[in-house]
Amino acid sequence: MQSIIRKIKRSEKVGYLMTAPYLISFALFMAFPLTFSFILIFHKWNIITPMHWIGLKNFYRLFHDVEFFQAIWNTLVFLAIHIPLQIVVALGLAVLLNQKIKFRGFFRAIFFLPVIVSGVVITILWQQLYSYETGLLNLLLLKIGLPRIPWINDPSWAMPSIAIMATWKNVGLYIVLFMVGLQNIPKYLYEAAELDGANKWQQFRHITVPALNSTMVLVVILSTIGGFSLFIEPFVMTGGGPMNSTLSAMLYIYNQAFYFGHMGYAATLGFFFAFIILIVVLIQKRVVENK
Repeated sequence: MQSIIRKIKRSEKVGYLMTAPYLISFALFMAFPLTFSFILIFHKWNIITPMHWIGLKNFYRLFHDVEFFQAIWNTLVFLAIHIPLQIVVALGLAVLLNQKIKFRGFFRAIFFLPVIVSGVVITILWQQLYSYETGLLNLLLLKIGLPRIPWINDPSWAMPSIAIMATWKNVGLYIVLFMVGLQNIPKYLYEAAELDGANKWQQFRHITVPALNSTMVLVVILSTIGGFSLFIEPFVMTGGGPMNSTLSAMLYIYNQAFYFGHMGYAATLGFFFAFIILIVVLIQKRVVENK
């Protein structure tokens, strides 16, 4: 009996030893930052001087911060353009790449390539494409007799332009997710529908789309979380302009923390923004699952 107890204790020690790297990394990079950020909510701190208690003043400032709510609105505008465009493009390309075509593996790799390329590199590339005077897109428009478009110089065009760029960068990941879902649909469903006289569109509408419901939920949630994290694109491409039209919530929080040194207020904004993301994702999940 004692030997069994010793073996159990020894196995417990081995288990603790094996999980120690994860527990240490979780404590250093998750638990400690979250706890410290929560403490910052009730303090004023600029990194240099000691922090001091201010109670709920950061929340009072938050609910009177018009610029922050403008940044949230800009982010929602981005999501309203990006998510439907992401789903349509990714699903359409996934259906095409799921067919038996030549060089299918090559095209799959090409579409996924932007996902693994640095976001800064992608943003600089598209910044050159969007250039009003020398950008390739405007040069092509001039070639066909159309006027230049101020892609990132006009407030009404800037956020849609960033949404198009973000869709191009991330579409490869969602193509993969949709292709996995497509390959899990039983072939006999399409065969039976074809025997009943259903055309391709009817098969897509009544078989493919319902069968991809769980994948659609995943794509919508991931796109939403990624969209709410919009930072690199406006930071590098527009700096939040013109006229704050591309100032995302994440960029605004970053500016408050590292440009103005309002660490406590930035922590308050971060927790409030995380709560908004949670509410939006839960609503989206309920809506998509009920369709």
